[in-house]
Amino acid sequence: MKKLYYIFLYLIYSLGFNMYAQTGVSVSPPRLYFESGLGNSNTQTVTVTNVSAKNSLDLAVSLGDWEYSEKGENMMSAANTLPNSCAGWVSVKKEDNYFTLAPGERKDIDVTITVPNSLSDQLLTHTAVLYVSQMNPVDDVDSKGSSIKVSIRSGIKIFHKLPSANNKKLEITNLAYGKPKSTLELTFDNLGDVWADGKILTDLVNTQNGKKTSLNAIIFYTMPGNKREVSIPLPAGLEKGKYTASVLIDYGDRDNLELGELNFAYE
Repeated sequence: MKKLYYIFLYLIYSLGFNMYAQTGVSVSPPRLYFESGLGNSNTQTVTVTNVSAKNSLDLAVSLGDWEYSEKGENMMSAANTLPNSCAGWVSVKKEDNYFTLAPGERKDIDVTITVPNSLSDQLLTHTAVLYVSQMNPVDDVDSKGSSIKVSIRSGIKIFHKLPSANNKKLEITNLAYGKPKSTLELTFDNLGDVWADGKILTDLVNTQNGKKTSLNAIIFYTMPGNKREVSIPLPAGLEKGKYTASVLIDYGDRDNLELGELNFAYE
């Protein structure tokens, strides 16, 4: 007799996807970026699709808060609990709070942000997350053939900035060689007043023979006030020697670049 499990699949800031054969929901886009001044409203549209082959999905919309850890991981909180929350500004139409989608059916949801006439904080950027949660778990089978109950929750990150928030500034505070794990350990801060995202590009030059090695780009996301710690793994098979590492943080155009260099011995 097969054992019955209940599984709650939690998908955040990316498209929901069909992890099991029978059930799936997608939300698009995965992020909404708003800009508006005090007392103004702004609306954008999210598309929710039931990608299930045979199951109708009862779906409910709710709100929450999120923030990044120093490692760039998402940490979720209840709505209106974080200092930079704008969950209380977000609304959807009454008929979109709870709805049912047949297999293959999709629905557009209008998401509106209404900024208060005055703010209780001095922050220029705020965030929230809009959840689309499945309320009717459905039967499925896992990879081992065990019966399970599957329920999906997808999240759409919401970003809001006031028109005056335009200062993007990242600053490298530390770059070191992590010998035990063969990594470069990078630390940088977001000193601006708006979110900044981009990629970290690393080049290694063997100072003994001039050979250059370019590492795969690392994608990152930050919010104002964030400290980010990133471990950059050195490639397998890197020959021993003395190196100069150049780490470039690209978070916009040529005016938004931060460069750090480090000399180290790889033994």
